[in-house]
Amino acid sequence: MPCAVAVPNSPIFSPSTRISSLFGKSPPSSLSPRIHGTPPTPQSQASTLSSSSPSSSLSLLIQNKVDDDCSVLKRKRPMRIDIPSTAGLGDFKLDTPRGEDRLDEVVVEGESYSVYCKRGKRGCVMEDRYSAVVDINGDSSQALFGVFDGHGGAKAVEFAAKNLGNNIVREFSGRCEEDVESSIRNGYLTTDAEFLKENHGGGACCVTALIRNGDLVVSNAGDCRAVMCRGGAAEALTYDHRPSRKDEKERIEALSGYVDCYRGVWRIQGSLAVSRGIGDRNYKQWVTAEPETRVVKINPDCEFLILASDGLWDKVSNQEAVDIVRPLCVGVEKPEPFSACKMLAELSVRRGSMDDISVMVIHLGRFVL
Repeated sequence: MPCAVAVPNSPIFSPSTRISSLFGKSPPSSLSPRIHGTPPTPQSQASTLSSSSPSSSLSLLIQNKVDDDCSVLKRKRPMRIDIPSTAGLGDFKLDTPRGEDRLDEVVVEGESYSVYCKRGKRGCVMEDRYSAVVDINGDSSQALFGVFDGHGGAKAVEFAAKNLGNNIVREFSGRCEEDVESSIRNGYLTTDAEFLKENHGGGACCVTALIRNGDLVVSNAGDCRAVMCRGGAAEALTYDHRPSRKDEKERIEALSGYVDCYRGVWRIQGSLAVSRGIGDRNYKQWVTAEPETRVVKINPDCEFLILASDGLWDKVSNQEAVDIVRPLCVGVEKPEPFSACKMLAELSVRRGSMDDISVMVIHLGRFVL
């Protein structure tokens, strides 16, 4: 049972082997986690101006002025410091931050899915994760995927990504076919209880997609979302758990909590902006890990599924996301699901997202019975 969980020390963050793509294509060798620190040097551009034209002369003067200003700016930069090589220095080592603290991107192409995660500008550590379990119990028609969005640190999101899938599989393996929703519910609640025993802070929003016996079972706790493309139309399979949602607000208030709006965002006790998730021990009286679940029969009209964190959905609508992915993945000779994931993330960034963004595209055609 191949299993992939996106945690900093796992092969997914530093893949050493080439993974087959969603539609059988091998990814290019450049598809690996990348750390970016130094911006690219702009290429110089030659300008061809006619000396006989007044407008050209004016343009030349403006260009010279810009070049002069750029030169001044360059002269104001601090001098470059050369760090000597450590060769021949014996046991002397230069300490550097851990790799996961500088992680900017996660790139993965699996057998039936593709993932792109991008660190946002808001924080210095990526708090998004994902997991993928395919060929459950040796059955190629069964799989479990998840996207996780952490807050208040990465402890909860790492724990959820490592353990939620296993807890769900363990639950439904010992139950009857009709009880899959209870199995998922117990898997979420067990993961939450186990994390609280770790005595860590922070929390994690989760969305999972279990594929089993021709059914797509989608669950969520928090504001990660699942959107399916059915014949070109976007169909939301989950609903975000936020304090502004009427039923969530009523549930919180019935538990003696309060919900108010702070800087345009509705929050629990004036602080937390999600109403369900794993962890959040300081708000556990009001924040439940119990998921909402929906079961859909997979048929040929079900083309693909998008799982993503709110870093995408806050800036890109459900139908927009489907419209971007579909031309790259449906009815084409060489599908490019990874390119679709990256295009969605980049669109969200262009629209002003400062949050971490994780996008997973799952090819549903493979699981039609």
